[in-house]
Amino acid sequence: MMPKEQHNLRLTFFFIHMTSILVYGQIPAPPQQQPIALLNATVHSVTSEPIETASMLFDKGKVVDIGTNIEIPSSAVKIDLKGKHVYPGLIESHSQLGLTEIGAVDVTNDYAERGDINPSVRAEVAVNPDSEHIPVARANGIALAVAAPRGGLIAGRSALIMTDGWTWKQMTFKAPLSMIVNWPNMGTYGDDDASKQQQERITKRIELLDKAIEDARGYMKALGSPTTDARFSRTDVRWEAMVPVLRGELPVWIEADSLLEIEAAISWADKHKLKVVLVGGREAPHCADLLKQKDIPVVVTSVLSLPSRRDADFDEPFTLPLRLYVAGVKFCIASGGASAVRNLPYHAAKAAAYGLPKDEALRAITLYPAQIMGVEDRVGSLEKGKDATLIVTDGDPLEITTRVHELFIQGRRIDLANKHKRLYDKYRQRYRQTDARETPAE
Repeated sequence: MMPKEQHNLRLTFFFIHMTSILVYGQIPAPPQQQPIALLNATVHSVTSEPIETASMLFDKGKVVDIGTNIEIPSSAVKIDLKGKHVYPGLIESHSQLGLTEIGAVDVTNDYAERGDINPSVRAEVAVNPDSEHIPVARANGIALAVAAPRGGLIAGRSALIMTDGWTWKQMTFKAPLSMIVNWPNMGTYGDDDASKQQQERITKRIELLDKAIEDARGYMKALGSPTTDARFSRTDVRWEAMVPVLRGELPVWIEADSLLEIEAAISWADKHKLKVVLVGGREAPHCADLLKQKDIPVVVTSVLSLPSRRDADFDEPFTLPLRLYVAGVKFCIASGGASAVRNLPYHAAKAAAYGLPKDEALRAITLYPAQIMGVEDRVGSLEKGKDATLIVTDGDPLEITTRVHELFIQGRRIDLANKHKRLYDKYRQRYRQTDARETPAE
């Protein structure tokens, strides 16, 4: 066989081998086996000024030290990052990542149950670790994401998941994270009769929410009664899931956008003494004083979107984070959905382009989500003792031209390959292979 033919044959076997590997996707990373030292990088902790030409040491999944003159053990794996930047892993605050694959194919969607009252739903158990959306998201720096159920009035319990792992149990970072409540749309339209019917429907749905709380409270009271024998009492999984909510241990994340809906939802939560986080909040700045007084944070899910009303300014969604920031309301930024989670940094970038200070935009997808979720002691910033969950980039992660070179989750070095990259590499090869080139007609 001629040398050229041997070379072509080896190339063929190589591509067959690579294709067989890619078909099965990425292998989740094992736990960190030895210390890792990142050298000569600019480290952005987000809680203090960036440190240039710095080193970071982490071991057993935790940050050991950060600085320009730290002690590095001889057993450490040293990675020179000259010219690179290190940031905390990005956090998606509200999505259906892992719960849906193809919107138009029902069997790939597992984010909602039938009925209006489903507090016992657990989002984490429905997460598909092999979803194609997960590696695409993490390739752009998303280390953690909230998987939230949808549908009905009380949709169920959300979970904070890591974007790498063999099973949903390995991926779960915190569960339950919150109880998701979809506040009824309170808009009415049409003539007086139509408007009256719509108002009656709204009232009935709010009454349904009230009844759910009352039934859950009655269940909790019965469990605590000295006359109730636990051996013979019947467990109701729906109301059992509501007990931490009523005790104030689990917050209620209420999805509401209009001013009328937000005020009604806060009034309802006050009546039942519930801990609240507002999700969406398109008109939240109009009741900023109320939100600040009640210490209610806002998960902004609509930066890259259209205005909510015909008479609204074109940049209404772009300036929403800025207006909340100026008003002193706690907030974070989310992308929502599943396939679009990879765009999370660009939602923050749009807010920065419309006035939000750039450091605040970065915190809105790192530190602030962690604080709102109560996990800031582990993630959201780069500090000693926290999880070594971080990204290595060649520039500002809010810039669309920036590339994420490395992702570490709890010290584990994550494979950043994904379907998008595979297709890119595939079609680059098409024109590199002589027999695939098109010869112009003579």
